[in-house]
Amino acid sequence: MPKMKTNSSAKKRFKVTGTGKIARSKAFKNHILTKKSKIRKKRLSQGGLVNETELPRVLRMLGM
Repeated sequence: MPKMKTNSSAKKRFKVTGTGKIARSKAFKNHILTKKSKIRKKRLSQGGLVNETELPRVLRMLGM
């Protein structure tokens, strides 16, 4: 039986927290930042957690 490969894009985008949740970074913080407010950009810098509906798919990509 061959080993299961981890999805390379997923391992760069997600990290497992100490409690076992999956951390992610928020989108829309790369370019066209001049029209976005300071508060909005500050909120986008903070990370988030993967939603429970997406969790099984992300765990499968990470090989868990």
